[in-house]
Order: sequence, then C-alpha cells, then structure tokens
Amino acid sequence: MASLLGAQVLVASNRGPVSYALGEDGSLVARRGGGGLVSGLSSIGPETEAVWVCAALGDGDREAARRTGGSLDPADTGGQSVRMLDINPGVYTDAYNGVANSTLWFIHHLLYQTPLEPVFGAEFRSQWAAYEAYNTAFADALAEEAAEGAAVLVQDYHLALVPGMLRERRPDVRIGHFSHTPWAPVEYFRMLPDDIAEKLLHGILGADRAGFLTLRWAQAFMQCCQRILGPDCLVQWPKDDTPSLVSFEPGRAHKTWIGVHGLGADADFLRERAHRPDVDERMAALREQIGPGRKTVVRVDRTELSKNIVRGLLAYRQLLADRPEWRERVVHVAFAYPSRQDLEVYRTYTAEVQRVSDEINAEFGTAGWTPVILHVKDDFARSLAAYRLADVALVNPIRDGMNLVAKEIPVVSDEGCALVLSREAGAYEELGDESIVVNPYDVLGTAEALHEALTMPDAERAERTKRLAAAATALPPQQWFLDQLHALTD
Repeated sequence: MASLLGAQVLVASNRGPVSYALGEDGSLVARRGGGGLVSGLSSIGPETEAVWVCAALGDGDREAARRTGGSLDPADTGGQSVRMLDINPGVYTDAYNGVANSTLWFIHHLLYQTPLEPVFGAEFRSQWAAYEAYNTAFADALAEEAAEGAAVLVQDYHLALVPGMLRERRPDVRIGHFSHTPWAPVEYFRMLPDDIAEKLLHGILGADRAGFLTLRWAQAFMQCCQRILGPDCLVQWPKDDTPSLVSFEPGRAHKTWIGVHGLGADADFLRERAHRPDVDERMAALREQIGPGRKTVVRVDRTELSKNIVRGLLAYRQLLADRPEWRERVVHVAFAYPSRQDLEVYRTYTAEVQRVSDEINAEFGTAGWTPVILHVKDDFARSLAAYRLADVALVNPIRDGMNLVAKEIPVVSDEGCALVLSREAGAYEELGDESIVVNPYDVLGTAEALHEALTMPDAERAERTKRLAAAATALPPQQWFLDQLHALTD
C-alpha cells in the first residue's frame, strides 16, 4: 500500500476516532470509536504516516486538546496520529447544530415543512459565518499537517467547504471528499440562498474526487452543479455509469472526478461480536420479553427524523388492526436510541415515538403480550441480539445515504429474515431485488409489506437472506476506504 500511495494520508472528519470524558478527579478517560473510517485507516499501515484531523466535541475533548496542544497521545488512539481541534464552543455549536444538522441535513434528507421553514435570516447568516470559520480551521490544520503530495480524505457535509479552501492553501495535495448522506435534488437544494448553494458546490469541487454512496446521490450532485453553476461548469455524463465532472475555475480548468463507493457491512466483525456472551445474555432477556412462539419485527435506529420511526409504528398498528390474526403472535422490537437531543425538534420526535408505542400497547396489549417492546438506551450488544432474533427487519427511512442496519441484520440473523426496505434508502440500489420494497410515506402499503414478510415461506426467506448478506458485504469498510484511496492516488 505504501508503494501504491507514495504519500502521507490524512483524514478529516467532525468526529474523530477517540473521545474523552473528564473524571471527578480531573483525569481524562479515553474511549476509542469504531466504524468504517477507523478500520479503514488502520488498514493502510504505519508507513503512510496517516494523520486524522477532527474536532473537539465536548468538555473532555477540549481539555484533552488543550493538555496535548491538539496532538493526542497515541496510547489513547491505538497508535494513530490524531490532531484534535479546539474550536471555540460557540462557533462549533453554530456550525454543527445551526448549519450542518439543522440546515444541510434537512436539505439532503428533504425534511423541511416548507410552509414554515426554512427561514434564512440574520440568525442563519451568523451561523453560516461560524460554519465558514469551522471549515477554515480544518483547512488550516490540514494545510499545516500535510506533507508534499499528501492524500487528504475529507468526510461529509460538516466539511463541505474544506476541499476548496485546502486547494487554495495547498495545490500540491490530492483531495477527496466523501458524502455520507444523500444529495438533495436540485429543486430542493435551491432552497438555500443562492450564494451559499454556490459556495457549497464550489467547496466540494475543490476536491480531485468527490465520492458518494450511490449513483443516485452522485447524479443529484452533478445536476445541482449543472443547473446552479451554469456555463462555468461542464458536466460529463459517460454511458458506463462512471461519471466525471469538469469545473472551470477562473483562469484555469480543474477537473473533479465523481466516484460511487457503497459502504458495506463488516461481516467478520459482526458475526464474531454477535456470538459473545453479553449478546447471548441479551437474547435470553429479549426472548423472555417477546414470549414463546412469536415472530419478531425488528428495527434499530437512532431517533433521527429521517429514520421514519413513527410511520413504522403506525404501519405496525395498521397491521394489527387489519390483520387481527397477528395479535398475540408478533412483537415489534423497536430500538430507538436518542439522537441530537440538544435540538428541540429531535426531543419532540423522540417523545412522539414513545407516545405512539405506548398507544399501541394500550390499544392492543394483553396480560401476556406486549405488542411493542421499545428500548431507548443505546446498547450495541442488545442490538446484535435483536438482529439475530429478527424474522422481519423494518428499514423504512424517508431518505438515507445508505443505512447499514439494512445490511447488518441479514448478515447476523440466525434463522434468516425478510427485509422490508424503503426505496428511499441508499441500500435499496444493492438490496432492493431481494427485499419487500415500500414507499416510506405509505402506512397502508408498509402494513401490507409487513404481512407479506411475516408470511414469507421459510425456504424463501432463507434464500433471500443469503443473497442479501452477499450483497451487503460486497464492499466492507476497509476495502471501501482503500478503494477511495486507490481512486484518488492512481
């Protein structure tokens, strides 16, 4: 790999591979993270002198950054070189909550109630200035850390301006940007103020390569460039589905290649982790809650607005109302782990999930049967236990860049599961043929899909699960990461 790259590798993301908590005695307790980037970066070896640049997210992180000058102790990071940026908390909050999560996330997931929102006034412009400052801090740090000809992989919508900023500072480095979310259709993206929409597009076009999870999201980005940037931007649409985009900057041409890399599940890790004793203990507890002989409809999500948990619950209630034969015979195991609770709209949504769950249990529950088992405390071992028990997996997002849950459950399921999958999930492109596909807004249609999934013959369910698992693991995290490096450095 070192000979292939011939260069240092840098990764930039809002969240890093380690986080810190402050102990009562003032000590710092480090906790290493997981995920595709962590395993991917660890796969390239020490000879590349990889550096991860991230933001301090809380008080513990900020204290760690202050004590170390931002260069974290390798003992805390598993030997990785990590630079953590101590960005002003007010700037960070406005950039992260005000722009990234309350604006860009809503744009790309089509979440606005447009008669009332968005409202781009003076407050938003102040938040946008913070977003620019936040991106500038990353661009400055990357420019400082990067060796001559380094490869820099910038991650996600939080850092959409970084490629363009870094290009100005270090034209010698090779820059990639990867979007982990969907990309909004041009009509929706144009809700943004014109100058900000253009800045976001030009920011990503500062990269040599822009990556997306599916061809659909890549094409939506290209259409935005074509329609919004106008004649200064030339878009090429090759027939072989490997599109390239050429952006003509003032005075010179700059070419940004568009790549599609559909992140897959890590089968080896999931299967090993799913058979540890703590998972077995949680399986026993869940079986006791479910009761003997009952089928399970499983969902595992954060209480993120785009995950569509409430409509999923409504569809399950419709199933029980329309198909009384399923009463006492099925349980909806719903894990809805709180997300972004510092934002009021998320707190309201989490409360609505609880309310609808309670309503279903009050309406249909009996002394020996609880129709919905809702857990809101994050527990990875319990999630894996539910994966193994699932007869049906319900994944019905309004819109999702990929959705790894849809890929993980077929990999881990003990007896095979039927997948009810939204056509608006990125995973639909790879898993749609073996799934029961639903319109995420159609509660009646989703209820019928649940019935179809619950009545699927065992042999068919087992065969579909095998094909789903094969498709889900086609590009595991390490290979996903390395493929992007190959594409950027070739």
